[in-house]
Amino acid sequence: MPLTIDFRETIRERAQRDAAFRRGLLLEAIDLMLSGDVKTGQKIIRNYINATVGFHELAERTHTPEKSLMRMFGPKGNPSSQNMFGIIAVLAKAEGVKLTAKSARAA
Repeated sequence: MPLTIDFRETIRERAQRDAAFRRGLLLEAIDLMLSGDVKTGQKIIRNYINATVGFHELAERTHTPEKSLMRMFGPKGNPSSQNMFGIIAVLAKAEGVKLTAKSARAA
C-alpha cells in the first residue's frame, strides 16, 4: 500500500524537529535488514532519506546518480550490498551515528 502524502509529510516534519526520531528510523531500518526483512528496511530508509538529506543530496555524497538511488529504494529495488553499505555509511555519518555489529544468541 503506498504511503499518503500526509503520512510522508508527518514523518518529514517529525524527523526535522526530533533527532532521536531520525536516529530511530535509521537504526530500525538497519536492524530490520540485518534480521532478514530487507524490503521493510528499504522502505524505512527511503522514508528516512526523503525526510532528511533527500535523494539529490545523497546522490552528491555517494557519487551515485539520483535516479539510481531512487530505483534502489523503490518497490522493486535490489541494491547491491556494496551500494547499500555505502549508503548506510553516508547516512550514519550524517546522523552522527557509529554503527557496530555484535553477535547475540537467538531466543
